[in-house]
Amino acid sequence: MGANTFGEIFTVTTCGESHGPALACIIDNCPPGVEISAEMIQHDLDRRRPGSTRFGTPRNEADAVRIISGVFEGKTTGTPIGLIIENTSQRSQDYSEIMNSYRPGHADYTYNLKYGIRDYRGGGRASARETAMRVAAGAVAKAVLSKYYGVKIGGCVTAIGTIYTDKFDPEAALESPFNFADNSKTMQAVLTEYMDNLRMAHDSCGAVVEVRAQGVPVGTGSPIFARLDATLAHAMMSINAVKGVEIGDGFKLAAMRGSEARDLITESGFASNHSGGILGGIATGQEIVVRMAFKPTSSILTPGQSIDKFGHSIPDLVTKGRHDPCVGIRAVPIAEAMMALTILDAIMMDQAQCAHVDRSAMFQIPVEEE
Repeated sequence: MGANTFGEIFTVTTCGESHGPALACIIDNCPPGVEISAEMIQHDLDRRRPGSTRFGTPRNEADAVRIISGVFEGKTTGTPIGLIIENTSQRSQDYSEIMNSYRPGHADYTYNLKYGIRDYRGGGRASARETAMRVAAGAVAKAVLSKYYGVKIGGCVTAIGTIYTDKFDPEAALESPFNFADNSKTMQAVLTEYMDNLRMAHDSCGAVVEVRAQGVPVGTGSPIFARLDATLAHAMMSINAVKGVEIGDGFKLAAMRGSEARDLITESGFASNHSGGILGGIATGQEIVVRMAFKPTSSILTPGQSIDKFGHSIPDLVTKGRHDPCVGIRAVPIAEAMMALTILDAIMMDQAQCAHVDRSAMFQIPVEEE
């Protein structure tokens, strides 16, 4: 698998840089006959779009997607789907001062050492702007999952810095400028004050994003190296700034006893879902739960120690440009997209190997309706 291609059967290959002419992707092996439109894809792109909230980067991009192949008369044809988004708000001059410098917390150093050359404009290929194409491709995957498998995917922010909620409410998040699960006036006021203080301090914070999938067919996923939880972790860790991923109760399981952590099975269903809907790398039919931690944005106006590519010390490097004080706020549709791409690919691989298995003849634990 190429470093710029995701998936084994339902594959997505992306290209483009933060300040290049455009971003693009090719989706291959998409089932035919699925209704797709630019407007449908745009819905998710607008949720990720820079400039959509004053609590994100001030870079204002329309992120208008064009479908250039693979769709005819509003339906997928089974041939490669080509999508393109033009960059319209580049300000490469913001980065001219750091063309030879390594910004702390960024991929400048590693890209330069790996390739011997780097696009320093906004981080080039390492920029989170690359994720726009993931969201576009994920919208297509969501449409396939909904049409053929009845799978629904939703997500929200559950923690911003030191502020957190136990709620999970994707609908409420859609009404929140923070994509936060708790959209109460009290919580929005707390978050607004928190983010405004960060801006005044020229600092940033991290976040936790949670995504869930309902209706994933039992049997989706494979054991050992292609475990569904492993591929989901891979997918989420491929998102910029993600430094931790947990499935189900994740790290909380380490403090539990086996008698309480195991998901007991009854004739009427599972008694709990500590494992996040996956056992042995294979979906149980329960809700799949994934949570990821985003590190604080490294691009801040507070000076920091670094070096240039010649090894000279820079005691007070300042990262200028337009940046998010909390990257997790706009990451919800990205995480949803990666879950959709992972699950659809896993379903198609399961069908390729096990389509002849008659699961209707086996007892399947009923899943409670939400």
